[in-house]
Amino acid sequence: MTKLFDFNQVLTNIPELLTYLPITLELALLAMLMGLVLGLFLAIIKIKEIPILKQIAAVFVSMVRGTPVLVQLYIVYFGVPMFFKCLNQKYGTNLAVANIPGFLYAVLALGLNSSAFSAEMIRSALMSVGRGQVEAAYALGMTYGQALRRIILPEAMTVALPTIGNSLISAIKGTSLAFTCAVVEITAQGKIIGGRNYRYFEVYCSLAIIYWLVTIVIEQILKFAERKLAIPEQVETFVEHGKE
Repeated sequence: MTKLFDFNQVLTNIPELLTYLPITLELALLAMLMGLVLGLFLAIIKIKEIPILKQIAAVFVSMVRGTPVLVQLYIVYFGVPMFFKCLNQKYGTNLAVANIPGFLYAVLALGLNSSAFSAEMIRSALMSVGRGQVEAAYALGMTYGQALRRIILPEAMTVALPTIGNSLISAIKGTSLAFTCAVVEITAQGKIIGGRNYRYFEVYCSLAIIYWLVTIVIEQILKFAERKLAIPEQVETFVEHGKE
């Protein structure tokens, strides 16, 4: 008689699934990096209130935040090739659409999604930097770019780090939808294993354990980074809060 639930199968699945974990982490990190860079530009556009760009940024953020990630993955996966084919037909170019791997589509879609949520987070962090420090930088002859790189971003990073960590965790979990772009990461491999042995419940339990452990590791790394980046007053508050 077949077991209703086989815990040994859960443990057996984990080593095979872990071989695809690097793909998941690479996808999440690249999407997160892209999201932070684009989010920074969107945040600066909002802070500086640049005409036209501000309205475009607002529409983009609203559209991305108002649609599911799965839909965005499908739009990018099918829309980008259609766009290139349109260019080929209209201008007679010969862009090789078929050679673009699904991994890049997934990074693009997840990165755009991350940027919309990162924009407001980064804007809040930038606005938290004291106005006096920015004015002092201007008084020393710094441009906005120099002040941003040397003063504003380093201080804003300590404020934004916890939220960035949460975004990274969300990005890792979001990669489970990358199979729509023909990317085989741990969730897609789990579906393959489930189709092979028909023990889908055990496979998803294995995936849950892996995602949970990865999240715990990231949380510990972030706590360590927070202690290292925090100013002395913040460290004392952090320690006192931990004792409570």
